[in-house]
Amino acid sequence: MEQLDKIIFGDNQFFGINHRSQEKAEEMLKRFENIDNIFEVYDNAFDCGIKGVMLNSNEKAEPICERFRANKSKYGDIAWYPSIPYAYKYANMVNEMGIFPAVNEVLFKGNTSSGVLGMIGKGANFIFTRDAMKIMEMLVDVEYKMFRGLNVKVFFLQNIVTDLMLGYGIKDVFEHFAEYVRKKYNVTPGFVTLNMPYLKSKLEEWGLEDIVICSSINAAGFHMHPSKEEYEKVIAANDPSKYQLMAMNVLASGSISVQESFDYINAQNLQSVVFGASSRAHIQSTVESIHLR
Repeated sequence: MEQLDKIIFGDNQFFGINHRSQEKAEEMLKRFENIDNIFEVYDNAFDCGIKGVMLNSNEKAEPICERFRANKSKYGDIAWYPSIPYAYKYANMVNEMGIFPAVNEVLFKGNTSSGVLGMIGKGANFIFTRDAMKIMEMLVDVEYKMFRGLNVKVFFLQNIVTDLMLGYGIKDVFEHFAEYVRKKYNVTPGFVTLNMPYLKSKLEEWGLEDIVICSSINAAGFHMHPSKEEYEKVIAANDPSKYQLMAMNVLASGSISVQESFDYINAQNLQSVVFGASSRAHIQSTVESIHLR
């Protein structure tokens, strides 16, 4: 399994996401309506030594990816860790259009005629056999298209899908997603979850290895289910040759200090940290505080 970047720059700040303050979220959303402001932050992050980017496939991601592709001489060495799907996009489309028009819009809009024919061929089996895995492949292809031409290391399934499928114990989704992205795109599969201990136990039970697990890990126990103590036990015993662990929400949305956060994170058996920030000073102080084993 390919070694992860130890420090990865996240994207919540660009999309107005703050789990603690709606006011701060709205301020960031307004600031980053201008893509130039987004790239000012990216450039600060790269100047501070960060070489990895995590980006969710939402409505702002396409122009961001386009600018990275258009400036390969400047950004060509950046490693990518995309996560899919942007679930709110699908939920809103279904609410506004209905399920079948929404599927049509997602799968076929913006594709070439050959691309549409390829998708129809792949989806034909679903029509006659109700094979939902074919639809999953089609949706993965649509989402991955946004990141074409970029140096993708890990392709993540977002927690809203991961944890739903995990709750129902649907092994096929995890197995098929991992196999599909490995074979078609030659990237490592990853899963984002809010219950890392349970996900890891199920992956082990199902014999699925060489996977990256990204989950909230922080000194405050924020979004760590079922408990911070259970996380610590599983993290300490983890074999990174089978499962690489990536920590997100390490600052618990600003509820704890950088020093407290990374005194805790640096003591854990973790392979990578993803964090988001909007100022150069905050990025620099965070990078200087991360000293994974």
